[in-house]
Amino acid sequence: MIKMLDDNHLDMDALEIKDIIDIKLLQKFQDDFAFAMNCASVTVDKDGNPVTDPSSYTRFCEGFVHSTKKGDDRCAASHKRMGEEAARTGKPYVGACHAGLVDFAAPIIVEGKLLGTVLGGQMLTEKPKENDFIQIAREIDVNPQGFIDAANEVNVVDFRHIEKAANVLFIVVNSLAKNGYNQIELDLVSKRLSNNFMKVSATVEELSASAAEIASQQGELNNEIAQVGVVTEQINTILDAIKSIAAQTKMLGLNASIEAARAGEVGKGFSVVAKEIKNLAESSRETAKTISDLTTKIQESVYGTIKNSKITLETTQEQSKAMEEVSMNIQDSVYIAEQLSSMMEKLR
Repeated sequence: MIKMLDDNHLDMDALEIKDIIDIKLLQKFQDDFAFAMNCASVTVDKDGNPVTDPSSYTRFCEGFVHSTKKGDDRCAASHKRMGEEAARTGKPYVGACHAGLVDFAAPIIVEGKLLGTVLGGQMLTEKPKENDFIQIAREIDVNPQGFIDAANEVNVVDFRHIEKAANVLFIVVNSLAKNGYNQIELDLVSKRLSNNFMKVSATVEELSASAAEIASQQGELNNEIAQVGVVTEQINTILDAIKSIAAQTKMLGLNASIEAARAGEVGKGFSVVAKEIKNLAESSRETAKTISDLTTKIQESVYGTIKNSKITLETTQEQSKAMEEVSMNIQDSVYIAEQLSSMMEKLR
């Protein structure tokens, strides 16, 4: 079963032969190999359980050893033992099985982990010794004579031929396993890379939306600043009016001095001057009120500017955080790309 660990690596303890090798392809290779080498073969998992159908099994094994539960159990235990020994040494193991025949085990090893074993053999390197096989027959509850007759049908070959056969199986099957494992890792890494780019794309979209919001906020800020400029111009106009009023007041004072010099009935001119000064004072009061109103507008405009500036700052901070996430995703994508490059080198 293909299972991922928290560090995004494959769980090798959960990985099975069928995850990395096409069982139909393995069966075809196993059948052809067994036929060509005139030997039996079967592939088992790391617990000794078959994952392929037996190829070219002898009557000795199929008709007797596997005809009883005792024989089956002992055979599974023997398969597991041979597979573990092969995994320990990292190379094919050749030796006697529980039933007295010579078998070999070609371990399927990926990243230092034993996933299974291709077993072969069911051969002899010398004629069977009847007493030994009678004892085995009794232990697994099969007919001793039939067991011996079947043993005499087993091929007798040179031990070196068995070793060579084991080496061929080891090289071919482990090449298939390595390629299958690399393909799984390549697929998983590609998916991670795709997911990272999707995250980058989503983040870029968020940044784009934030940029549009900043543009809008900046527009409002510019409007506020423009309003401050308009108000300033109005203040300047008012100041000009105040200057004019001051000039008129000075002129009226001068006129009042002239009227005072005349005295007499001319004193009536003072009432005119006084009236003008009164009107001027009223005008000054209205002008002061207008200045006060404009000052309030300036304050409101400044407050609006400050508020928009804070919003712009917060948006900028969010963009900064988003850019950090983009940077992390890009860094991870670069690391993944390096992994892909490394795996491609392994496949060459």
